[in-house]
Amino acid sequence: MALVPYVENPLPVLSKLHNSSAQFRFANHDLRLAQDWKQLGVAAVVWDAAVVMCMYLEMGKVELKGKRVIELGAGTGLVGIVAALLGAEVTITDREPALDFLSANVKANQPPDSRGSVVVSELTWGEGLERYPAGGFDLVLGADIVYLEDTFVPLLQTLDHLCSDTTVVLLACKIRYKRDTDFLSMLKQRFIVEEIYYEKQRDIHVYKSWKLPPREDL
Repeated sequence: MALVPYVENPLPVLSKLHNSSAQFRFANHDLRLAQDWKQLGVAAVVWDAAVVMCMYLEMGKVELKGKRVIELGAGTGLVGIVAALLGAEVTITDREPALDFLSANVKANQPPDSRGSVVVSELTWGEGLERYPAGGFDLVLGADIVYLEDTFVPLLQTLDHLCSDTTVVLLACKIRYKRDTDFLSMLKQRFIVEEIYYEKQRDIHVYKSWKLPPREDL
């Protein structure tokens, strides 16, 4: 998730983002996520897409127990934390400035019996990808990570590196602008993409993607 400077916004609908924490109950655990909008901007608040992604994971339609999972642009870490509580071995990633904040949230919300199921790691999309195993994950998660056009190409490079032919990508997002659908069009050039869930109240779409089979030269 790209870090965006803090800008005061008086809209009531955004007031919850200015709270110092957000509380949820997922996977039979009460979770309390610290938020720090003023210091880290969008990387340090819980967005609706993350909540809907957790709702979807909790439905049990995706096998998580023992699976190798990586979350991109994790922000507060909610999605990765919930995936770990549901049994996955999770690598939670974001850019370096957000890591201390992210690590603190993970530590505060990991019960003792699941220690070791989460690793927090620095990942700037498109950079240093050799530090991560090519095709080494069963599931890639991203909640509200599609919003800056400058990140689209490196994000696609990152997905291409992390995914094997059997890796599933789940993206939760709100379709706000044309650029959001432009990204989906770019994704479809390399991946099969289908919408698998829509949460009407929050207007959040969840997309499932997996790599296109190799093209055979005629």
